[in-house]
Amino acid sequence: MSTGLIGGTFDPIHIAHLFMAEEALEQCALDRVLFVPAPRPPHKDENDLSPFADRLAMVRLAVTDNPRLDVTDIEARREGASYTIETVRAIRSEIGDSEPVSLIIGGDSLVQFRTWKDPERLLSEVELIVARRPGSRDETVDAGVRDNARFLDMPLLGISSTDIRDRAREGRSIRYLVPETVRSYISEKSLYS
Repeated sequence: MSTGLIGGTFDPIHIAHLFMAEEALEQCALDRVLFVPAPRPPHKDENDLSPFADRLAMVRLAVTDNPRLDVTDIEARREGASYTIETVRAIRSEIGDSEPVSLIIGGDSLVQFRTWKDPERLLSEVELIVARRPGSRDETVDAGVRDNARFLDMPLLGISSTDIRDRAREGRSIRYLVPETVRSYISEKSLYS
């Protein structure tokens, strides 16, 4: 079974995350995509994030209607910051070394890839699948990383969690930017307001 991993804060998960997962399933012949919410992302201030339990719940709600999408709380079971290389190793220990694992990231993350922990080791352990983002430019990416990446052929979706949080704070609609189950959860919990 081939597994694609999508990590992130998912504060909140939105339609572009789900569309990226669906495109990776189809274009890269993956059997499943596993969403990996980060409780303590090393590149972000934890104090600026919604509680991990809420972010995890929103991802679970978002993927519930697709049997090829799933979510894991594997990073919450570890102490300290959530480093992708450690997550990949932990998932490999659960599923075995013989199954192919891909890492699905956005073009904005590709630009920062060399700042991640053990990027060379990570490249040796996963296939890198990239969804371009509006404004991201491949030529700014280290050639060694870019040449080892597979780029999805998909429309550029300019949806961001930051924009969704801002819209919710301002009382503006987030309908169609997030799944309806996630929109309802945000409303019921008064997240971002």
